[in-house]
Amino acid sequence: GKKSLLTLRYIKKVRKFLHETQPDILHLRSRLPAWIGYLAWKKLPQNTRPSLVTTVHGPYTVGKYSSVMLRGERIIAVSNMIQDYIVNNYPFVDENKIEVIHRGVDTTEYTPDFSPSEEWKSKLFDEFPQMRDTQLLTLPARLTRWKGQEDFIELIDALVKEGQDVHGVIVGGAHPKKQEYVRELQSAIDDRGLHQQITMVGHRADLKEILSISDIVFSLSTEPEAFGRTTIEALSLGTPVIGYNHGGVKEQLEGLFPEGAITVGNLGEAILKVQKWFLTPPSPVENNSFTLNLMCDKTIGIYKV
Repeated sequence: GKKSLLTLRYIKKVRKFLHETQPDILHLRSRLPAWIGYLAWKKLPQNTRPSLVTTVHGPYTVGKYSSVMLRGERIIAVSNMIQDYIVNNYPFVDENKIEVIHRGVDTTEYTPDFSPSEEWKSKLFDEFPQMRDTQLLTLPARLTRWKGQEDFIELIDALVKEGQDVHGVIVGGAHPKKQEYVRELQSAIDDRGLHQQITMVGHRADLKEILSISDIVFSLSTEPEAFGRTTIEALSLGTPVIGYNHGGVKEQLEGLFPEGAITVGNLGEAILKVQKWFLTPPSPVENNSFTLNLMCDKTIGIYKV
């Protein structure tokens, strides 16, 4: 929500709540609420206050405001990349307090056996008939400059010029302030004559279904992702992923699908992989490393320490 100093009035209320309810754990996961929780917690008697846990979800702007996420007695980092970010930018943090707990997906929902209904497929292809009967290459990411849409458009352009029967699907919405970027992307598609080969479908509630019918999913963020959930969602569904080899996506590919990793910005590598995989489609290994159950078990383990 909107940040305001008025939020500080909640400190006393939170302190009163903690005093009255005597919880065992206070887990802080976002910076503004974390300041409220931390300042309320800090004034409680040390022998009665709950254990303080924080989770660092991203490489926040380094500074005082973000430092509250490193005030936990135990600190959860959502990837090795985030652990490195903490160690490199906040030297006051005791490294022994940090525990890497990767995000996870529900592997009862995201499974290679999943298949969308024929009704859903019919509805999708009625809405986007240009996506029917072709190789679907999908980039799921919100529309912002560092998420790789421009590289994806270049990739599809190169594949089309080489005679590949492909269709690029860009899935993701844009913040109202990013509408100029949306227009830039559409112009880039139109200028290359790719309006029949690339479709921007916007934000979709049925991303799982789209990932499952895709031939290849891409992660082309030019800045490293803290984790990159769509990568593990696609891999868990059995859909191969080509991704830039950095950040949390690198960690997922190393664990489940190393052949999908490419050098950041090297679209030539991506083109060769696409062409190879069209001839011999690869299969990711079963996801036993980035699961919801494992994430929850490790988090509860932190609580029990």
